[in-house]
Amino acid sequence: MPLFISLVERMSVVITLAFVLTRSRIFRKLLQEQATPYQKTLLIILFGLLGIFGSYTGIPVQDALANSRVMAPMVGGLFGGPLVGLFSGLIAGGHRYFLGGFTALACGVSTTVEGLLGGLIARIYPRRPLPWTVAFTAGFIAEGLQMLIILAMARPFTAAWSLVKIIAWPMMLVNATGIALAVIIIQNVLREEELAGAVQAQKALKIANKTLPYLRVGLNNVSARQTAMIIREITGFEAVAITAGDEILAHIGAGDDHHRPGQKVLTNATLQALATGKIQVAQAATEIGCHHRQCPLKAAVVVPLHSRGKVIGTLKLYHTRANAVGPLDLELAAGLGHLFSTQLELAEIDRQEQLVARAEIRALQSQINPHFLFNALNTIMSVCRLDPDKARQLLGYLGDFFRRNLQHPDRPITLATEIEHVRSYLAIEKARFGPRLEVTIEVDPNAANYLLPPFTLQPLVENAVKHGLLPRREGGRITITAREVGGQAHITVSDNGVGINLDKVNRLLTGEADKGNNVGLVNVNERLRLLYGPEAGLRLSSNPEGGTRVEFFLPRPGRVDVKEVVNCAV
Repeated sequence: MPLFISLVERMSVVITLAFVLTRSRIFRKLLQEQATPYQKTLLIILFGLLGIFGSYTGIPVQDALANSRVMAPMVGGLFGGPLVGLFSGLIAGGHRYFLGGFTALACGVSTTVEGLLGGLIARIYPRRPLPWTVAFTAGFIAEGLQMLIILAMARPFTAAWSLVKIIAWPMMLVNATGIALAVIIIQNVLREEELAGAVQAQKALKIANKTLPYLRVGLNNVSARQTAMIIREITGFEAVAITAGDEILAHIGAGDDHHRPGQKVLTNATLQALATGKIQVAQAATEIGCHHRQCPLKAAVVVPLHSRGKVIGTLKLYHTRANAVGPLDLELAAGLGHLFSTQLELAEIDRQEQLVARAEIRALQSQINPHFLFNALNTIMSVCRLDPDKARQLLGYLGDFFRRNLQHPDRPITLATEIEHVRSYLAIEKARFGPRLEVTIEVDPNAANYLLPPFTLQPLVENAVKHGLLPRREGGRITITAREVGGQAHITVSDNGVGINLDKVNRLLTGEADKGNNVGLVNVNERLRLLYGPEAGLRLSSNPEGGTRVEFFLPRPGRVDVKEVVNCAV
């Protein structure tokens, strides 16, 4: 019993030392990461030294030592794998061998074997984290193996047998308990790190969700300020700053009296991040490199923001205490930098797509207007002599048509306004083709105030006239309807003309075929899908009596953010 109590006391000292080590940031990092050869070497040295400490705290028994030496190599093996267990066992076992005594060689060998055994158990046992019961059982068996090695190698055998009878049960129970406790302590530490990492990940996702509406428009003073305020509110950093190139867009928090928007950056760490494209960590004011004498910023993480392979700015997270940047801060900053870079790159892609769409509309307008103008003027000229009043009326329609056609294409208009645009176009076409063109327009008053991109209906109507009705000698009828159905406006443009190859048109709308001369139809479809979602595109079908029917839906006004409409309605 006295030996058992003494061993418990020694084991408690080793466990306390192990607990203190787990409070060390370096030790946590070594255990948490996928260890590199360098880090494994550090673990081997660390657990080897703990094993040596276990020998020095041993209790002399019959020219031998009852001790807790084996705990460290075995725990090292359980967490670091076979190499860590083997070589930390060699260090602790080699030291024990040079201490001498008739069990020196046996204890040296058994310590090495037990360290290796811990690594093998970690390798083959499938469950993670390792249950404490498994750790206790492994330690108990390993200590029993040590007793067998002592009996097999220590001489004289009678002395070895006498020693084993005294130390076997106390050492097997106490050291197995110590190994189980060490495993519990270290796994709790790792669990704390995982929970802290999960909290940081949740923060990053929350920040990304809240900043997305601002960063969608790109990096500017407004989006940068809102983003910096959100980050500071959620993370608790003393200051957050965002730059575009070497110009400060926003600085929220400590130091905002001299880190002002519009100024060039004042810190060397930021310039270094811009130059290298790599994250910069500053743990002291001198490393930050602000030239203002009273600057309160003492530690920082500076993350470069990338777009299309280029550094376009930085995100900077500041502490007002030196050496305050920890691994979790660095991980959060890197994650935010990656998320923001992705958001900004997507914003740039959206902007480029909008520019392309605007160019296509302008090209479409410049392509259609001269032909339409030429035909309209010829029609008006032929009417002038026979019916001057009719000619003046047609000139009014023509002027109204072109005035509306030249309006800025980014501004949404009401369906009623678009219908008036179509009426002007059809009035001229009807004067040109006479009784060959019949027009019916039915607009539900409830649907008249729905918003849509300008230049949406006219290309569909013109397509019906040119490709549906004109090929027929007798002409035909166009029917335009707009009704409110289930909280949406249902718009249709229908004709009884020659019909259309639906397979070919559907391949055009899905991008499987080149748009060729069908720019108007494809462009209207793409704009509707961009603005209201993939399900909002054009739907084409054949009328039972012949001809083609084109339809689409508009959401109720107020369901689409006006700002979003302006940005997308090219």
